Amino acid sequence: MVRSAADWCGRGGRIAAVSGMSGSSPARPKLLAQARASCRLRQLSRRTEQAYLSWIRRYVRFHGLRHPAEMGEGEVLSYLTDLASRRRVSYSTQMQALSALLFLYRDVLRRPLGDLRGLVRASGPRRLPVVLTPEEVAVVLGRLKGDAWLVAMLLYGAGLRLLEARTLRVKDVDLARGEVRVRRGKGARDRVTVLPARLREPLAAHLARVREQHERDLAAGAGRVELPGALERKAPGWAASWAWQWVFPAHRRYRDKVSGERRRHHLDPTVVQRAIAAAVRASGIAKRATSHTLRHCFATHLLEGGYDIRTVQELLGHSDVSTTMIYTHVLNRGELGVRSPADGLPRDP
Repeated sequence: MVRSAADWCGRGGRIAAVSGMSGSSPARPKLLAQARASCRLRQLSRRTEQAYLSWIRRYVRFHGLRHPAEMGEGEVLSYLTDLASRRRVSYSTQMQALSALLFLYRDVLRRPLGDLRGLVRASGPRRLPVVLTPEEVAVVLGRLKGDAWLVAMLLYGAGLRLLEARTLRVKDVDLARGEVRVRRGKGARDRVTVLPARLREPLAAHLARVREQHERDLAAGAGRVELPGALERKAPGWAASWAWQWVFPAHRRYRDKVSGERRRHHLDPTVVQRAIAAAVRASGIAKRATSHTLRHCFATHLLEGGYDIRTVQELLGHSDVSTTMIYTHVLNRGELGVRSPADGLPRDP
């Protein structure tokens, strides 16, 4: 039986790949369902999973809804080249699309791609991160309050990514030792970073309020959170324990579609992003600063303070020191600590 585009495209153009077997034979899982299962088998993050599925959809639609199994290196190259030449995407965006398609053919279709040396790579300027001075950081933080201030202090004081701060569990914050343990950060790596001393008391007070809320939730028959991986099955009781609660829980509860339980998710990113954007605007700082800028400031200010780049690399969770090296280009003293010869000229009479 010959497959047509209609066999594996559902309503609204959504991809729903099925096999071309006869009616009595069991159908294979749909293409996106296969891709999603492969992502979860390899324990990829949900954000990576969403990005990969999105690129797979775009790739299939670009080629007129042909099934990826019927295509190969030529179609992949033409799509990636179109992204660079016509769509003018950045290099990093093109590489993300390439990673998604490599994953599709290698891990989902079990047919690794061959020679891709003909790829026209996207080009563009190498952008340096925006960095605020310590005085500018103080002004921005001074205009924040509540959860947004606490999260922003962790971004700047501990070098966390916004997602890492929002998904902290109570057990991962050690107030006594002044440490924050990041679980499954970018690249599925754990790391330990510093907890600012000035944040211990405010964070302890915040956790006390969160615990009171958790106890009220338990009394109301709720108080459970999502657990990672197989813990939902192996240790379901942990979902209601204090240690596994979110440090920054959402203000509203939701009902889980699978279990029917009333749970709390972690804080939505827009709460922090909008608060920081408003604080930057109100401060009058003429820089395009975002929540991630505070992480850049953490790294740059540590290097300016004399800490070695390997230490900063470990605190940031970079797998390669070359990634951390970019912050040497935005130091106030310059990459090599060079003093401009203009500063040695005699002053004008």
